[in-house]
Amino acid sequence: MAQLVTTPNIDAPDEFYADLIRSHDGLSDDESAAFNARLILLLANHIGDRAILAEALRAAADT
Repeated sequence: MAQLVTTPNIDAPDEFYADLIRSHDGLSDDESAAFNARLILLLANHIGDRAILAEALRAAADT
C-alpha cells in the first residue's frame, strides 16, 4: 500500500510556489478560494487513492 509522501518531493519547489502565488494574481478572495478548490480536486483525482487522500486530510488537519 502506498503512503503519503510528506518529505520534500517537488522539483524546483521555490519556482512552483512562485507559480502558485502568481496563479492568484488579480483574483478576488472568492475566486482565489475557488481556484484552490479546483486545484485540490484536480490533484486529488490525479492521486486517486482514497487511503492516501484520507491520510492527506488528516495530515492537513493536524498541521
